[in-house]
Amino acid sequence: MSDLLLSRSGHVQIAEINRPPHNYFDRKLLALIADALGVADADKDIRVTLLCASGKSFCAGANFTGRQPETLEERRADSRQLYDQGLRIFRCKKPIVAAVQGHAIGGGLGVALAADFRVATPETSFSANFTRLGFHPGFGLTVTLPELVGTTRASLLMLTGRRVEGEEAYRIGMCDVLAPSESLREEAMKLAPAGSDENAFFRMVTSYWDMVASYVTAGVLNANLFYESNRELLVVWVRIKPLLPAIREAFSDPFYLHSLEEVGEDYAAWLNNRAPGSFEAFAKRIG
Repeated sequence: MSDLLLSRSGHVQIAEINRPPHNYFDRKLLALIADALGVADADKDIRVTLLCASGKSFCAGANFTGRQPETLEERRADSRQLYDQGLRIFRCKKPIVAAVQGHAIGGGLGVALAADFRVATPETSFSANFTRLGFHPGFGLTVTLPELVGTTRASLLMLTGRRVEGEEAYRIGMCDVLAPSESLREEAMKLAPAGSDENAFFRMVTSYWDMVASYVTAGVLNANLFYESNRELLVVWVRIKPLLPAIREAFSDPFYLHSLEEVGEDYAAWLNNRAPGSFEAFAKRIG
């Protein structure tokens, strides 16, 4: 069975991550998500993608089981391929609504924050846990998290790696809707601009762009085209431009960090389920 299940409901493409229970990702899974978003971009009948997941967790981070890159060069190549797929996700032209249950941790939080809107439950748990593992925060989180919660709060969350539960996440802006766990996807579908006259979000968007269309083209072009163009402008200039240096930094910094003896030991300890214990020495070393 595929790691990503695709279906449609009206004008909504439903992309369901299917690696239960915790849906750890790798380059292959990110490529499947990016491919699905590319399909949505090319299909005029799809207006939005609902990104959801089977199992207990939305996505608990990257998959580190199996063979790991051994040399610095292998790590670079592996990370570059991963981030290439991540950028493809960020470059999609049409909106993404994420239905987030269980855990969204590390890179899994990055996937959730790549969406335009998030629907979570009180039991959902978010965490940028990279520093606990000796990593630079990745998947564009140094841009996307401050966008949502502000620089100071984002810095605190990334430096401590602490978990944020659903109600707090809603309060500080990490998710847009808080729903009961049993109706998570139903509430996410309500948020998705599926084209229904009953959909407040869609009415707001189309009303605005109908107005713009009347000024610019006397209504010759439809509201969907204007909305897509506006979102592309927003994504490219507001998100992608800051994301590129952030992703380059996230790509390069781990290789510097892993070249240090202390951080290399912590990384190895984490992979082997041992408690890391050298960050105090590392902190003294870097001053």
